[in-house]
Amino acid sequence: MAFDEKIFQSVITEFEATTEMLREVAANFRQDLKLGLANPDNSSLRMLKSYVGLPSGKETGEYLALDFGGTNVRVSRIKLNGNGDFEILKRVGEPLIVEGEYDYIGKNSTAEQMFDFLAKLIDESIDGDHETKFYLGHTFSFPSTQDDLNNARLIIWTKEFATPGVEGEVVNDLLTAALKRRGINNVEPVAVINDTVAVLLSAAYKNSETYIGSIYATGHNTCYLEPSIHDPKCFGQGGMILNLESGGFMKLTPNRFDMEFDRKSEKPGEQRNEKMVSGRYMGELLSMAVAELLDEKGKEYGFTSIDMSMMILDETPQLEKATEIIANRTGKTLEVGDVEKIKQLTSAIVIRSARLVTCSFVGIIWQRAGEGAIEKQHIAIDGSVYEKMPLVKENIAKALSELLGEDAAKVDTVLDNGGSGLGAAIAAAMAV
Repeated sequence: MAFDEKIFQSVITEFEATTEMLREVAANFRQDLKLGLANPDNSSLRMLKSYVGLPSGKETGEYLALDFGGTNVRVSRIKLNGNGDFEILKRVGEPLIVEGEYDYIGKNSTAEQMFDFLAKLIDESIDGDHETKFYLGHTFSFPSTQDDLNNARLIIWTKEFATPGVEGEVVNDLLTAALKRRGINNVEPVAVINDTVAVLLSAAYKNSETYIGSIYATGHNTCYLEPSIHDPKCFGQGGMILNLESGGFMKLTPNRFDMEFDRKSEKPGEQRNEKMVSGRYMGELLSMAVAELLDEKGKEYGFTSIDMSMMILDETPQLEKATEIIANRTGKTLEVGDVEKIKQLTSAIVIRSARLVTCSFVGIIWQRAGEGAIEKQHIAIDGSVYEKMPLVKENIAKALSELLGEDAAKVDTVLDNGGSGLGAAIAAAMAV
């Protein structure tokens, strides 16, 4: 079969992100920042206080870092040498669930079991040393309320977690109790941060001209240093880092595929930005668009972001890899011309994602600059989409250029891979 050209153009046009559209989104993002700084209830951005500013870069000493962002938990013993230098002395990690053996995230588990498991990993990271004093930083990547750096209360589990007895509780209180049950009285949790904040701390430790941190992976979120906030409970310098939970930014115009996907999603009317840009949803949008091209509207093919990456990278004359992926997902072997069209559509979805993500960065840059000049700066990004998805980095750079003009030369993006652990150690150092 050959795709109907009019239908194809109508589908691919849905994923265009013009410069004019980007300017509007970036301006709306900045407006939500302003509204949120005055009153978070008036903004679709959460504006969550982290109670840390930027590190000085001179933090030194040995710290523990607990990285708890999903089913795989890691504990690292990290030595900070100052001037951006650090060493990972030891790292241990295990999953919270192993099928047929144990499950600490299910509804039949308990908070004690989960946190006793974390205490065991911490014990391994310090080689059973129950004498030496250790301060621990904790990257906890679940929705929480905080009123100081060490007091994060879980609002609700996400990511399929259902362990009873944790929601509504202060997670470091549960951790401290578990450490004591194991006879570990020499490890003191002193900081809890979000993974996005951890990325910013990690990057800023190595380069002081970093004010924005972002996760661009299965999900999406951004934080930034807000210079106008001065809180006596805040550690660090330059103001306070705010976790925006920017996946929930709502002032975007979704296309018809976005709206249809949102209607059938687990939480309709929420996380609009994340549903339009993150790795978890790009494959779903591609599946919906391909179903329309194949006249099988409503059929789900299960394309993934990995499929999309491999199709974009296929430069063979007959697009053999892309043809194979499409056949495996749809059950149809298409002509090379149609495969080329699906490849173009895949690229369009990825490019739109990168351009929309850039709008949030530009909104923050405008907000931080105010009436003054835009300063030289780096944007720290961690995550598989930024690191591995073709077309992303160059389209972020292109969108920065379109929106910032000559000032784009002052801004670049840097990969900060694995910042969750280092960021937690830095937060602990700042706290003590």
